[in-house]
Amino acid sequence: MIGGDYLNNRSVKFTRREFLKLLAAASAGVTLSSCGGGETLISGQSQAVTAETQPESPLPNQQTNEETPTQSSQPTQREAPQPTQQPNMEQAYLSVVRGADPVAITMAAMAAIGGIEHFVKNGTDVIIKPNICTDYHTYEYAATTNPQVVATLVRLCLGAGAKRVRVMDQPFGGAPQSAYAMSGIADAVSAAGGQMEVMNPNKYEKVSIPNGRDITEGIFYKDILEADVVINVPIAKTHGLARLTLGGKNLLGVIANPGRMHANLGQRIADLISLVKPTLTVVDAVRILMGNGPTGGNLADVRQANTVIASHDIVAADAYATTLFGLTGKDISYIQAAADMGLGTLDLNSIKIEEISV
Repeated sequence: MIGGDYLNNRSVKFTRREFLKLLAAASAGVTLSSCGGGETLISGQSQAVTAETQPESPLPNQQTNEETPTQSSQPTQREAPQPTQQPNMEQAYLSVVRGADPVAITMAAMAAIGGIEHFVKNGTDVIIKPNICTDYHTYEYAATTNPQVVATLVRLCLGAGAKRVRVMDQPFGGAPQSAYAMSGIADAVSAAGGQMEVMNPNKYEKVSIPNGRDITEGIFYKDILEADVVINVPIAKTHGLARLTLGGKNLLGVIANPGRMHANLGQRIADLISLVKPTLTVVDAVRILMGNGPTGGNLADVRQANTVIASHDIVAADAYATTLFGLTGKDISYIQAAADMGLGTLDLNSIKIEEISV
């Protein structure tokens, strides 16, 4: 397996007893269960329409009284946490966990990078951003994030004392409510104690992107920028324009009319990452879409990879996820651009990767 060649990496096979002990230590009190809006400010470019281009309204089938903002504001900058290594060096920079149970592998992935408590404190306001792109198919078609992965993160956050955990996305196919329901995420999140939120058109705000290299301002969902913790939970899948949809590409769901980002897509995604700075990226690779992404529709295109990847470093998480498709981070323009901006590392040999089978 590719991770086995990396510097300081370990591949671990847990017994059931050892695994349960690990989870108990990292997630005490958490119960396991079976279970676009205005216009981005990009001048003089005509954007090609692709499968993930947004319609002109902020949210499909939504009525809005929103006025286009006329002034840019600067949101409070969320600093991406840089976890400190524990003295025994058991904490990984990036975790890769494989196993048949999405709940168990998500729990183990978080435990290996220090536990959710390292990122979520008592009273924390948390937003989880999965990929819920359409209401066409259930999650088995690997176009939307696995609901058990999302629900497990909700439970972990609440168990760590989060005051609330909201889950949201901006579907481009179908109404948000029907997409949330079809994906299975709505029911799973409700059962876990979280809140599904339809992204309100009136909450989009024009803000500057201080470190942007191609775009220097855009219209963002304000709550995403103001939340204490943002957990980015993409599903790993192919995309006709970007090649792969991973953590970076998933962030297009937090801006108004993301279809207008498709010119110079790689750099513009990197510019978005520089502002949003997700606290964690948890890549759902339980079922991955190997072709005809981003919407799929044919189970023959789906591969059961039974994997979850987690890190505070979106670039590293995405770079590792590319290996599931026989690629590297350098093959995906937005991953390379984000690394060039110093937003994370492409050098998987330089970090500690914990590989676990449960």
